[in-house]
Order: sequence, then structure tokens, then C-alpha cells
Amino acid sequence: MTGAGTPPTARVEAVVLDYGGVLTGPVKESIAAWIEADGIDPASFSRTLKAWMSRGAPAGTPIHRLETGELTVEEFDALLAAQLTMVDGRPVDPVGVLSRLFAGMRPDPEMFALVEELRALGLRVALLSNSWGNTYPRERLDALLDPVVVSGEVGLRKPAAPIYELTLARLGVAAGNAVFVDDAEPNVLGARAVGMRAHLHVDASSTRAALAALVPGLRPTPDGPPRAHPEDVGPTAPRALD
Repeated sequence: MTGAGTPPTARVEAVVLDYGGVLTGPVKESIAAWIEADGIDPASFSRTLKAWMSRGAPAGTPIHRLETGELTVEEFDALLAAQLTMVDGRPVDPVGVLSRLFAGMRPDPEMFALVEELRALGLRVALLSNSWGNTYPRERLDALLDPVVVSGEVGLRKPAAPIYELTLARLGVAAGNAVFVDDAEPNVLGARAVGMRAHLHVDASSTRAALAALVPGLRPTPDGPPRAHPEDVGPTAPRALD
């Protein structure tokens, strides 16, 4: 699906990527490993996540305030731990909760390779991430991605329109010429609402294939030939992103 008001043949000039769950492996796998290792009652975590992060959650939950930098990691750790219980009924140690929750996240080499290919094709590639106090590999990201927009550093968060608009302004491209990739559907919908194309990330292979349908010269598989594009073979419009 294209973004609101986006011409289906608009040239893609920039790709904007989320970090956790897009440039890394699935966040849910890291969370599952933490829950098992720390003996967290899964129901207590699911209940808290729903209350603080679901579409029906009120504005200003602890997650919202963490993402915009209004809460420190230590403050959030204490609030989250207070909502959780261990499977044996004991309280959860608040020290380092987020660090342990994200300890299993690892960069996805296929996605970093995709970034390199997009840059080699002349596209701008940016990062737009809602931060949970994550320790980003900033040296690596700053070398590959420009701009790097982190919610806690700019006081804005997805899926509200201002953070997408800020990213587009820093890129210097119109919304219709940018593609956004995120693993959370509300963030994808937020990007579409400001006129960006957007793709819901599941894995590196499907995201590469979706982008290859729009970016001339990008291979739909890492070792395959570039896909033929409308400007190469005729006037048919490229397939919109899902």
C-alpha cells in the first residue's frame, strides 16, 4: 500500500528503517529469553505491556515517557519491575531490567548488507527508532545511516506524525519519495498517514523483496539478479508495498 496521496510511480530516494526488530533479530525472541532466564511470570509482563503499549493505552504511560526521554532507564526499570512477578511469586529485582530484556538482541547481518546495497544504489538510508534506553551501536549506525533519529533524543515518538516529519526534513526528501520499514504495525500506519510508503517488516528476505519492487537495481534476493523495473521495461507502475 502506498502512503496517503503518494503517486504510485514516485521515485524512491530514501529508505527509513527502525532499529530493534528490523536491523536486529526479533525483539520478542530476546524478551522470551529474558523471561525464561529471570523466571518472570509471562502473564505479568503481557498484562503490563498491553496496559502501557496497546493502541488503547492512554497517553503518557511509562513506555511513552521512556521513549520520549522523560523517564530515565533506572526510573523505568523500577516502574516495570513493580508490575512484574516471578513464577515463584517473588518480586522482580529492578536493577538492570531493560538491559536483561534486550540482552539477546543481535544485529541482523542480512539487513546491514541490504543497507549497504541501498547506499551503493545512491539512496539515502536513515534510522528512526523509539528508544527503550537501548544501547545502540552508534559508531556502526552513524557510519551507515544518516540521519539517525532516536525518540529519546528528540522528545518525539512513533507513531505520532511529528517524528516522521522531522526525519523527512533531516533527509531533505518528500514523504512520497521515502519508504519506511518497521516491525510494529501502528508505526507503519503512522508513516502512511504522513504520506510515506511503508512496509511491515517480518524478516530480511521479505523486506528486501518488497524494496526490490520499488528500487531499480536492488536484487530481490541477496545472490540474485536485479529485478526488472518499469523504467527499464515499460510504463507499468511498480507494485506498492504491503
